[in-house]
Amino acid sequence: MSLSRRSIVVAAAATVLALAGLPAAAAADIPPADAVVHSPNVTHVLNIPKPDPIAGTINTDIAFQGDYAYVGNYGGFSIYDIRNPKKAKAVSSVVCPGAQMDVSVYGDLLFTAVDSSRNDDSCNSTGQSATVKESWEGVRIFDVSDKTNPKYIKSVETNCGSHTLTLVPGKGRDKNKNVYIYVSSYQPAANFPDCAPPHDKISIIKVPLRDPAAAEVAATPVVFPDGGNETQPGLLLPTSGCHDITVYAEKDIAAGACMGDGVLFDIKDRLNPKVTARTTDPNFAFWHSATFSNDARKVVFTDELGGGGAPTCNEATGPNRGADAIYEIVRGKLVFKSYFKIARYQDDSENCVAHNGSLIPVKGRDIMVQAWYMGGLSIWDFTDSTRPREIGYFERGPRSDGGGGGIWSAYYYNGYIYGADFNEGLDVIKIDDRLTDSAKHVRFDRLNTQTQESYKDGHGHGPGPGHGHGPGHGH
Repeated sequence: MSLSRRSIVVAAAATVLALAGLPAAAAADIPPADAVVHSPNVTHVLNIPKPDPIAGTINTDIAFQGDYAYVGNYGGFSIYDIRNPKKAKAVSSVVCPGAQMDVSVYGDLLFTAVDSSRNDDSCNSTGQSATVKESWEGVRIFDVSDKTNPKYIKSVETNCGSHTLTLVPGKGRDKNKNVYIYVSSYQPAANFPDCAPPHDKISIIKVPLRDPAAAEVAATPVVFPDGGNETQPGLLLPTSGCHDITVYAEKDIAAGACMGDGVLFDIKDRLNPKVTARTTDPNFAFWHSATFSNDARKVVFTDELGGGGAPTCNEATGPNRGADAIYEIVRGKLVFKSYFKIARYQDDSENCVAHNGSLIPVKGRDIMVQAWYMGGLSIWDFTDSTRPREIGYFERGPRSDGGGGGIWSAYYYNGYIYGADFNEGLDVIKIDDRLTDSAKHVRFDRLNTQTQESYKDGHGHGPGPGHGHGPGHGH
């Protein structure tokens, strides 16, 4: 989409203000309705509208493997051929409703999270109250060896469903035999037979790679045996499990964003993760997600103030709420350093808050790209933990119909940024900046952002099956 002269001026001016640490606050700086604007170092390469089968439901998470992107959607998921990102195209869509369709891929297996109580586990299911014992929610597993025709092969029911999921590879002798799925869920109720309080745990699914149809819940470790943060003023919800977990498997650690708590885990024993550190923050309403720095000495936690539906990127909310919090890990403890929030104020009709992102693999610096719903996506540098700064961005103006939406997830993969927009589909974006240019030489075989893998000396470190190949069951 071409930019008008005014849009380019707005984009450039906002970038200057953001880099200077000043608020881009004036109403005149808010882009025109539906206009695409971005910083001068960012290019909007391509937009691919949602395929017709799932056009009526919203896009969510993204996973990558080889030349393909897997985009979750409340109505199912789509597979995109991104071999040439400038000509990326949808290959297939699977209609299989069930919020919120968090996705992870490994070899020929795609795992999708269902946090919507259904009358059965099929793709033809309809919504049914969780008060009914026979209702189902949890994880669906698909064989995606044929990208044009994915096959649904297994469902695993989990307590309170699966709001998000995190793929954890096995280790040692187990490495090529099993993968594990850490399932995060919450909001129990006394009248939910399969989701009764207290629910201070996660579910762990063990998936045998040679027989994925034998996948089952193998453990349900309690994260908060004495209860979590439940009484802090301003919490969106009291802690009752975790919202999302990011693992750094090669280092045997994980970070949990657990509603009212930020947590570090030791995951040497994949079926028995141990909490090693906890923290709370009076400015955080909902600990939503986590990202480690490449050296695992820092963790960025996000606060989804307003649950993703409120306009919190404004002067009234301020810079320290609905933001990222940067922590350094010092002698095993989480030590707060600073907040980061986009300085580009949004219209009061625009839902905007910190959301899903990933590292950009730049040697010697800590840089990530992150979605902010209708705040678009932000590229920012937290190398100095005390002075994070935005270095680039992409966003759309308020929707002309006054509705909400925006970019749910924004991830960097093999030279390009991909953004899953609620309504607009899949955006392909490129940044050209001296701070990020070295990332162009890093290549990964696979990217599940909640399963971090290190990059070293300008080369990606992506062990395990890539391009859809591996041992057993096409995996």
